[in-house]
Amino acid sequence: MDRQPVHEEMERARADFVRLVADAGGEELRASSAGTRWSNRQLLFHMVLGYVIIRALGNLVRLFGRLPRGASRRFAAALDAATPLFDQVNFVGSWAGGQTLTPARMSRLLDRTVAKLHRRLDAESEADLERGMHYPTRWDPFFRDYMTLADVYRFPTQHFEFHRRQLTLGPRSPERRAAGG
Repeated sequence: MDRQPVHEEMERARADFVRLVADAGGEELRASSAGTRWSNRQLLFHMVLGYVIIRALGNLVRLFGRLPRGASRRFAAALDAATPLFDQVNFVGSWAGGQTLTPARMSRLLDRTVAKLHRRLDAESEADLERGMHYPTRWDPFFRDYMTLADVYRFPTQHFEFHRRQLTLGPRSPERRAAGG
C-alpha cells in the first residue's frame, strides 16, 4: 500500500476543517445543514468523529482479520440488524458532541487524532494492512461488505468529504469576517 496518498488526504481534510471552523460565524454554525437533522456545528463534530472511530475500527480488523471470515460475516450481520439503534446513537452522539465541544476544541481533537493516525499508519505492517473483515453495509455508505485495514484508513476522509458537501457554511468575504458576520 502506498501510504503517502492517505497521509495527504487526511492532511487536506484537516486543513479544510481548520479553515471551515475559522471562517464560520455563530449563526452559520447554528444553521441547519443540508440533508441531515444536524446543525452545521453538530455535523462538524460528526465529521471529526469519523476520524476518531478509526482506532476502534482498526482494532476490530486486527481481531476479526485473524479469525475465519465467517466470524466477521456474522458480526457484520448482527450489526446490520441493529442499524435502527445505531442510527439513533449516531444522531444523538453527534448532536451532543456538537453542542458540547466548541469548534476550536473540535479542531484540536481532529489535529491530535490525525497526528495519531499518521503515526499508526506508518507503523502498520503490510500484512496488517492487507488483513480485513466484513462490515455492516447499512451503517455507512462507505462501508463495503469486506474491507481491509488499508480501506479503513481511507474511510474517514471519504466520510469527511461526503458530509463536507452537506455543510451550509458559506464563503465569507474579508469584510464580513472583519465585521464578525
